Amino acid sequence: MHVLVTTDTISGVWSYSRELVSGLVSRGLRVTLVSFGEVPLPEQISWMENLHGLDYRPTAFRLEWMHEGEQDYAESAAYLASIVRELRPDVLHLNQFCYGDLPVKGPRVVVAHGDLLTWWVAVHGHEPRSARWLSRYRDMVDRGLAGADMLVAPSACMLDALRDHYGPSRREQVIYNGRNPIFFNPYVSKDDSVLAVGRLLDAGKQVHLLTQHHHPLSVCIVGSEHPVHTPRIPIRADVKVATDQQCVSLKGPQTEAQLRTLYSRAAVYAATARYEPFGMELLEAALSRCAIVANDIPCFREIWGDDAVYFRTNDGASLAEAIRELSENREKCRAYGNRAYQRARERYNHKRMIDDYLQLYRSLAAGARAAA
Repeated sequence: MHVLVTTDTISGVWSYSRELVSGLVSRGLRVTLVSFGEVPLPEQISWMENLHGLDYRPTAFRLEWMHEGEQDYAESAAYLASIVRELRPDVLHLNQFCYGDLPVKGPRVVVAHGDLLTWWVAVHGHEPRSARWLSRYRDMVDRGLAGADMLVAPSACMLDALRDHYGPSRREQVIYNGRNPIFFNPYVSKDDSVLAVGRLLDAGKQVHLLTQHHHPLSVCIVGSEHPVHTPRIPIRADVKVATDQQCVSLKGPQTEAQLRTLYSRAAVYAATARYEPFGMELLEAALSRCAIVANDIPCFREIWGDDAVYFRTNDGASLAEAIRELSENREKCRAYGNRAYQRARERYNHKRMIDDYLQLYRSLAAGARAAA
């Protein structure tokens, strides 16, 4: 089977695509990977070196959610369509909405990793004011969803949010994200520290909740949610604020090795987001045996159930109290770290994710052959 996968190089979709593509190739599939956003540096694609069934096509076309994305859409869609007509893959796996109505033959899966309208409502409590960019974006998503043979979301909450704003799709399915545990180290002795990872300027991540109250543990906030390449010359982008009442370290984007170390050393991971279709950072923290303290939103409840500690929705004081309770009860902290680790290993491992996508691909491809 031959699958064409689209991705982008500037968000967490890149890590997801790496996991997906590596797994598909290891199962004997041919994969063509087309990336948008920016052409990656060599260090970012080093993981592809031993994937002999992979054909990679990088581009610098801007993404659909960017204000300037409209300018690149026609050209990027034409480019993608030409590749599909040339290679004739069995299935299209599209990680952007806009290519769901691509004028080509073959079954297509559209995966919803996030959406501007659902993000805006979660952050602001209402839809954005009418504007040209909003109409353009909504129309693009509507057309992409209408053209998809299957809409996949990483959580039922994300599917529900899309239904609320765009209506039901013809066929839809939840496939939870997965990560390979080999990338993380759950066996290191923990420091008395709290870790959070997320874009500092993204109101949906609201990592500022960690700066509002005193914490008995040191706090580290990483200002990005996906790894960066290792620069030839080390660049320090860390800021540490320490007083008698507080100790907070702010770090810039980290390499995979740096993130792995931070996850492994942190006793607690603070999931502060108010908008989260899945939460890959939580999964990585759980695979590092961190106790999870999560904002009480439906998605986190769906994914982590009783294996996380929750604080009152968007309440910094409640977050501080939850962290304080874990710091004072080390046995409880270790227990929740173990519970998160076991849940991640059992429910959100990469093998299960690949199995689910393979089953979907084969079903769609068989249906297409029967229809032909």
